[in-house]
Amino acid sequence: MSRTKTPANIPYPTHTVEDYLMTMYVMERDQGEIIAARLAEMLNVSPATVAMTFKRMERDRWIVGKGHQGVHLTPTGQAAARSVIRRHMLTEWMLLRMLKVPLSQTHEEAHKIEHAISPELEERMRENLDNPQVCPHGNPLPGFEKVAAAWVALPDLKAGESVIIRRIHEFAEDNRDLMKFMAENGIVPGAKAKIADVLPFNQTVTLVVSGKRVTIGFPAARYIFVETE
Repeated sequence: MSRTKTPANIPYPTHTVEDYLMTMYVMERDQGEIIAARLAEMLNVSPATVAMTFKRMERDRWIVGKGHQGVHLTPTGQAAARSVIRRHMLTEWMLLRMLKVPLSQTHEEAHKIEHAISPELEERMRENLDNPQVCPHGNPLPGFEKVAAAWVALPDLKAGESVIIRRIHEFAEDNRDLMKFMAENGIVPGAKAKIADVLPFNQTVTLVVSGKRVTIGFPAARYIFVETE
């Protein structure tokens, strides 16, 4: 189990609960609500499993709310979510910089390690990695959300604009094939690109990256955020 500090009478989150908290935190942060059906899809579990896990999480005060009010993380749940997200993102940096793990694989490998990291080790990692504000994919560590606030999703741009790719959203990181495709085509944080076409009628964006045209559908393009030059 994790070493996240919790108030008296609240147990430490299990690995499963940490996985839920991590996804729910990002969902609530970026979409304004937690959607149980979407959560089941992302965690590759049944809706019934999500419902049962929600009951346990509500009992243990990680979440609150039902029915029309929806489900929300409690302050304790938010703190635990931020903790596991920080550990995950710092682990990604460690894997990339020290072990030379390819960017497209860091998310999956970090997920296997994040739960075992103590607060003391987390602090050492943070110091040795020069206190990063974003993960290798450009997603902000908790507390640094303002860093990414001005970045724009690809479908919101116009043809002819020059951009710097800054962020591949957390929810894209779980799609191994998509991450491999983007890495192979140079769609990575820091890369410069030009918007060749944005075509709403067929829901595609075409980029020119390192002289190569790459076409991406809107569902994937919405997870790619850029800074305009």
